[in-house]
Amino acid sequence: MKKVLSLFGIGWLLGSTVVAQNIQFTEYDLKNGLHVILHEDHSTPIVAVTVLYHVGSKNEVPGRTGMAHFFEHLLFEGSDNIGRGEYAKYVENAGGGLNANTSQDRTFYYDLLPSNQLELGLWLESERMMHAKVEKEGIETQREVVKEEKRQRYDNQPYGNLFPETLKHAYKNHPYAWAPIGSLEDLNAAKDQDFVDFYHTYYVPNNAVLSIAGDFKPEEAKKLIEQYFGEIQKGKDIKRPTIIEPTNTGEVKDVIKVKDQLPLMVQAYHIPAQGTKEFYAIDMLNTLLSNGESSRLNKTVVNEKELALFCGAFTFNLEDPGLTLSYSVANMGVDIKELEAAVNAEFDRLKNEPISDNEFQKLRNQIESDFITRNSSMAGIAESLANYHTYFGDTNLINTEINRYMAVTKEEMMAAAKKYYIPENRVTLYFEHDPSLLKQ
Repeated sequence: MKKVLSLFGIGWLLGSTVVAQNIQFTEYDLKNGLHVILHEDHSTPIVAVTVLYHVGSKNEVPGRTGMAHFFEHLLFEGSDNIGRGEYAKYVENAGGGLNANTSQDRTFYYDLLPSNQLELGLWLESERMMHAKVEKEGIETQREVVKEEKRQRYDNQPYGNLFPETLKHAYKNHPYAWAPIGSLEDLNAAKDQDFVDFYHTYYVPNNAVLSIAGDFKPEEAKKLIEQYFGEIQKGKDIKRPTIIEPTNTGEVKDVIKVKDQLPLMVQAYHIPAQGTKEFYAIDMLNTLLSNGESSRLNKTVVNEKELALFCGAFTFNLEDPGLTLSYSVANMGVDIKELEAAVNAEFDRLKNEPISDNEFQKLRNQIESDFITRNSSMAGIAESLANYHTYFGDTNLINTEINRYMAVTKEEMMAAAKKYYIPENRVTLYFEHDPSLLKQ
């Protein structure tokens, strides 16, 4: 890694060198369809055992939202061979750590362990896949856990409804219209058999990627993988959502009443799916707008005009067409319409003013730095390998995706801005203070 970083430093100084990564890996499929990716690295005595299931909130249906996120919790309940509440203890007693996360497109589990505990990680993940406890006691327990999470992360957080409200206004037909937390009413209405069916449909080897990175010997790992995963039965073929969100015919605007004192504005622009040529141009535009103290939005709207406490934009990259999300918290006494005009002016600059050579080179350097940083840990490498295989069908993009960014020209960035950063393609939401909500 030190060698790679020194190369990055040279590239920064010369302004022309593209940082090269060479993360070695092997990959293969078991007979049951489980895709296996192995990255051997003996630099530290740790191993990351990860499993990505290609299921997220996108795979849910109205009336049963929140299922994928619910299973992120439920699959820590135990199995036929692991007692309830014992899953985490195995990892912690071995000196490791574990966690999971759910998005619109996937659910990801990871165990970070000392390298001599590889077999433990494989056993635990095979138990999760083969015969997890999907039964009434665990379901009821996790219902309460999810309710508490919703209270902490959404109900009791400043502007906690920002994300769900934005998605609801941006998508009318596509299942991206709801956040992974889903609806508690839907989870309460779900029957035990609904959970059993969801588990047997999506948590199967042919819908998963087992990605391992760290200090291990591949030949030994392959034997253990076959031992623990080889006999798991293949599931039925997965039916993926095919809904296409219709093109916006005009700007969507709304006012959301909140307890928070300062007005906040969110704008969402529809953008292409990740991996497409135009996506990379859009992602670079958003880095230009909002990466660091010297980014355009921060420099102009926050520092020079002093209209906002915070202001930024980021790419909400998804397997199907996603969003550019722009957010701005108004300074005390600032008219939110004035703030909106200033933010819109920065988006308009992308369409009307060519990027200077110096700014473009700085942007390319930032993209390279971010690309390297994503793969600076064993857990990060394992996750990237699984993502690239699942979403793109090309695991080696962990080394080469940077070339797609570096191929984007200033002209292509301007063309993408003119196509996507237009009023009729966006949602604008004002989150405004309502004193009456403080009494509730």
